[in-house]
Amino acid sequence: MRFIVHGQRHLEGTLTPVGNKNAALPMLAASVLTDRPITLKNVPLIKDVLVMLDILEDLGVSVEQKGRTFTLCARSLKKTRLDPTLCHLVRSSILFAGPLTARHGNAHLHPPGGDVIGHRCLDTHLHGLRTLGTIIKGGRSYSLTAKQLKGSFILFDEASVTATENIMMAATLAQGTTTLYNAACEPHVHDLGLLLNKMGAQISGLGTNCVKIKGVKQLNGATHTIGPDYIEIGSFVAAAAATKGSLTIQTKLDPLIFPILERTFRKLGICWKSSGKNLILSNKQTLRIQKDVGSSIPKIEDGTWPAFPSDLMSVVIVLSTQLHGTILFFEKLFESRMYFVDQLIGMGAQIVQCDPHRVLVNGPARLHGYHMASPDIRAGMALVIAALCAKGKSIIENAQVIDRGYERIDEKLQALGADIVRED
Repeated sequence: MRFIVHGQRHLEGTLTPVGNKNAALPMLAASVLTDRPITLKNVPLIKDVLVMLDILEDLGVSVEQKGRTFTLCARSLKKTRLDPTLCHLVRSSILFAGPLTARHGNAHLHPPGGDVIGHRCLDTHLHGLRTLGTIIKGGRSYSLTAKQLKGSFILFDEASVTATENIMMAATLAQGTTTLYNAACEPHVHDLGLLLNKMGAQISGLGTNCVKIKGVKQLNGATHTIGPDYIEIGSFVAAAAATKGSLTIQTKLDPLIFPILERTFRKLGICWKSSGKNLILSNKQTLRIQKDVGSSIPKIEDGTWPAFPSDLMSVVIVLSTQLHGTILFFEKLFESRMYFVDQLIGMGAQIVQCDPHRVLVNGPARLHGYHMASPDIRAGMALVIAALCAKGKSIIENAQVIDRGYERIDEKLQALGADIVRED
């Protein structure tokens, strides 16, 4: 799969974002915690979600779809061994470890797939499950068994999002109270906790790094609407600003999320305003990197919430190539995420890669069309934005990777005026 892009067109129009990918994936896994129906609304129709649905159906979970609404029921669950091919397609397959072990007493998983953006170990997941009383055997694949999970105090060695979600789901059916310290605070972790509480769980401390879960005997059905994907929103803001366009995003501006994005985009000279339930980005932007106090070169660094999200680092690096000034980007979480900048340099970007975690960008640069390949979801979206800015024709191979995180990205960009086509 490839995208063919002819650049130098301003993006203009309106976007309605889909549901948060990183909230939808653990919510789908949570459906195996109960034999009652779970209805999820505003589910993004992306490849990672479709693979998770395939895993559920393979386990015997019934899946009913009406547009973006899915009703899942695990009453007839027939097995707890995940298909190795499906596991290899998505990182989120590991999220079945906690729910299956908690409710059914066992689970068998194979190494998860996902983006190759650095070492992504499972130690935090396995440590948390062992602390709750799970017996884990295996090396390449994992066999998990437990008669009855028991609540415990768990100190995570890293604020892992998926490990927090996994252990939180398992602890809902554990005997006693579980305390997770150094837990992840991301909005999608909070959203998963809201769903679990609707199902009858007793979770407190959501949105903080200390989460307490009082175990219950069983969970019930629930209906939950997934919030908008702020990574998609940030990506389209970057695309519109980089092409000197204007954009209206129809979404509720969550006061806990948008200030995190806004403070970083302001450092890049990009501002928006809110009107009702709309985020409005004007084509009259400064497009100049704002220097730090003392006229020193500014720095953007990611980190665990409430730091700037790692998933937006790639797109803002591309945006910065179109801005006046110099800025340093420090990617702290994944040692391979920055390697895609070689392709930006090939397009004419003025970037110095200092080491695997840091790049220095000087702009604005006149990008030209280039033949490249998408290494992961977020870098793939960044390369699309670069192609939209570039003069001439660009070809982006391995474009199906982008479909794992962005729904109908080519159609949405076409609706905003982009010249982009998909070729099988």
